[in-house]
Amino acid sequence: MKIVPLSLRDANEIVSKWHRHHKATVGYKFAIGVIDQEGEICGAAICGRPSARMIDYRKVLEVTRLVTNGTKNACSMLYGASARIAKEMGYEKIITYILVSESGKSLIASGWQERETITKGRQWVHSDGKPRRTDQPICDKKCFEKTLRSHANE
Repeated sequence: MKIVPLSLRDANEIVSKWHRHHKATVGYKFAIGVIDQEGEICGAAICGRPSARMIDYRKVLEVTRLVTNGTKNACSMLYGASARIAKEMGYEKIITYILVSESGKSLIASGWQERETITKGRQWVHSDGKPRRTDQPICDKKCFEKTLRSHANE
C-alpha cells in the first residue's frame, strides 16, 4: 500500500461512501488516500483546522475525517502519514476525535497518545440559536494527539 494525494472532492466522495457516522466536510488543509497494490483506493484522511475554536489553528492540525474500506493497516498508514505531513508543514501538534465506543488501536499503533479527559458531546449552535449541523453524532468523544515539535526544538 502507499499514500497518495487527494482533492477535497475525491476525499469527500470516499467519506460519503464509507464513513459510518460522518458526512463530507467543508474545508481542509490537505487530503490523502491510501491505495493497494492494484491502485484501488482503500481509504482517505482529511486534515484541517481544529473544530474547537480555542485551539490555535497555526500550531495544531486536526484529522477531521478518516475512513477506510477495512483494509488491514490502512487507518494506521493514514494517521502516520497525516502526522508526518503536518510536521513538514510546520505544525506543532496533530489531533483527532473518535467516539468513546471506538478503540483507537490504529492511533496508538501510529504513536498517538490518548488525552485523559473525555470531550463531552453537545450540539453547537449559531449565534441565532439554531443548530449548526444535525447530521453528526453528538455523543462523548476521546481525543488523541501527537506532538510533532516543541518550542525547545526550534
